[in-house]
Amino acid sequence: MRVQKDRKWEENQMNHAGTVTLETERLKLRALVPEDVTAMFDNWAKEEEVTKFLTWPTHTSAEVTKEVLNSWMKEYGKKDFYQWGIELRAIKQVVGTISVVHIKEDIKEVEIGYCIGSKFWNQGIMSEALKEIMRFFFEEVKVNRITARHDTNNPNSGHVMRACGLKFEGIHLQGDINNTGVCDVAVYGLVADDYIWIKSQ
Repeated sequence: MRVQKDRKWEENQMNHAGTVTLETERLKLRALVPEDVTAMFDNWAKEEEVTKFLTWPTHTSAEVTKEVLNSWMKEYGKKDFYQWGIELRAIKQVVGTISVVHIKEDIKEVEIGYCIGSKFWNQGIMSEALKEIMRFFFEEVKVNRITARHDTNNPNSGHVMRACGLKFEGIHLQGDINNTGVCDVAVYGLVADDYIWIKSQ
């Protein structure tokens, strides 16, 4: 059984930093800009194969993508808004996104969601991005828990979570809804104590 966190811990707040630029060997994780509209539309937003298990509809035109980007522009000044474009430095284009889809301030938890264009699947790109995002939230924002979930009919998303050290916590039967309808979801998570232990090995 884990030790109950004390009141001092409860009173500490996360160090929200907003969508700061982060870099890995192949990637630049950064705020999206209006100039990304074409790459976003062409590389993933128009793909039904990509949006099948997501909660937002496939974009029917670049104008739809532009509207979405404009809505994000209005949020980027907020310290608790996290929406990164995943730029593949080799081609200098964004190929997907990774973001915080839900925050629980009281338990210092963030839920991560992500998507990437199908022609960039199975290259380790999303795992590379998620590992850096996890490092950022545990080490800089000081979250206590990171969670992620996926439709059980989309197991490849779970492969990414496990590759990054997230632990399978169970299945919520009919626990979510996406473009396929009501679905069962597999839930993964990791707490700061376990992240620190893994890093020390």
